Amino acid sequence: MIQIFKVFIPASVLGLVLSETALLFFCYAVCTPLLTRFINPEFSATVFFRNDAGVWRILVAVICIVAGLYFQNLYASLRVKSLTVLVQQLCVAIGSAFLVQSIFTYLKHPEWSVPKWDMIFGSFLSLVVIPSWRVIYSGVVVKAMGSSGVIFLGTSDVSQEIAKHIQEHPEVGMRNLGYVDNGEGCPGFPGGKWLGLIGDLPVLARTLHPDLIVVGLTERRQELPVNDMLNLRFSGVHFEEAPVTFETTFGRVLTRQLRPSRLIFSSELGPRRWSLLLHSLYSFPIALVMTIVLLPVMLLVAIMIKIFSPGPVLHRQVRVGLNDAPFTLYKFRSMRVDAEAVSGPVWAQKNDPRVTALGRWLRKLRLDELPQLFNVLLGEMSLVGPRPERPEFVKKLTEQIPYYSYRHCVKPGITGWAQINHKYGDTIEDAIIKLEYDLYYIKNLAIALDSFIIFHTLKVMLFSEMAQ
Repeated sequence: MIQIFKVFIPASVLGLVLSETALLFFCYAVCTPLLTRFINPEFSATVFFRNDAGVWRILVAVICIVAGLYFQNLYASLRVKSLTVLVQQLCVAIGSAFLVQSIFTYLKHPEWSVPKWDMIFGSFLSLVVIPSWRVIYSGVVVKAMGSSGVIFLGTSDVSQEIAKHIQEHPEVGMRNLGYVDNGEGCPGFPGGKWLGLIGDLPVLARTLHPDLIVVGLTERRQELPVNDMLNLRFSGVHFEEAPVTFETTFGRVLTRQLRPSRLIFSSELGPRRWSLLLHSLYSFPIALVMTIVLLPVMLLVAIMIKIFSPGPVLHRQVRVGLNDAPFTLYKFRSMRVDAEAVSGPVWAQKNDPRVTALGRWLRKLRLDELPQLFNVLLGEMSLVGPRPERPEFVKKLTEQIPYYSYRHCVKPGITGWAQINHKYGDTIEDAIIKLEYDLYYIKNLAIALDSFIIFHTLKVMLFSEMAQ
């Protein structure tokens, strides 16, 4: 796993992105001599690359295609389930590159675009090369890259959850060698091979050569072979507590085994003062530009709400913000005016019957969130951060979930790490998982992580994923 933008990315996924970027560039660059020879003898490849910024023009097209592949979740898994579907998705990505090229032409800047026949030939070549490379990469290259062998010292629920995840996601680059525990075996456990007792750990480490030993015992003071572990550590074997591996693997902080001392003495736990200051500084100008650019869209939405749904255009609701301070959150109204007249404050539901026909489309396209830009301009919210909850729910969740109130140590956001990673949910269990994502965000608060979240949010909006 490699950490980029404060996010842990499997090396195999990063390798696929870089290799496909290089292959796409090759597909378009190699067509230039063909264009010179067969289509337009007057076209000079040397002039194109040396004097006409050919490399950068091709690179723009390639970035558009890679972004299109990312937006369609083609880097979320390395498995090729259907070549037909893969080719179709690649066509959509290439189509986005053609759209950008046409925009350059419309803006009367053809010098920014790739020559027509080079673009056409390169695209056809890409439709052959990229799917073929995907099959080879997922079946051969990933195996050749190898994976880190992991021994689980203990069979706690957290260890099993990690083991299940790495079994279902081979792109993580981890391989479960088995479990070491003083129990009676590991039947039914993910990759459930019982290797032996805790006292056998030194022998097992010498024979299996693990890269990582994940410690997931419940009573460590009584059972941990500290001297053996120390000897193995000095011999090059790496140890991690299960909650640390969980955070790396899942991208969220495990609250079930979170001890206050880990928070108090953590050198990495945010938010730092300068990070918070910077967070506010860049949120305001970006929100101002977005408000100006999207103002025509907001006016159109307001008119449509007024026409198709009687009642006010904006929905005002009290939410809890920074340091538990209440503020009024603005959204375009997507529900009936009397939505909570009988029930009182309740969580929104998936396929909520209180939502109007127009409101369903506004929610699907995330247009109902646009007025929150005014909350950002007022300094009550940031572009990125934990989603603000209603006071009634905050009181309930704070009583039931440890550490819940700590999510209010930063400004709430229009989008956030929890929204792009977790499905829509209205249960206590969903609230706990979202809190774990929020704590990860607070711990790693930085411009790099915010940039990643904003970029990923575009994918959520374009493809209507249900992360909220």
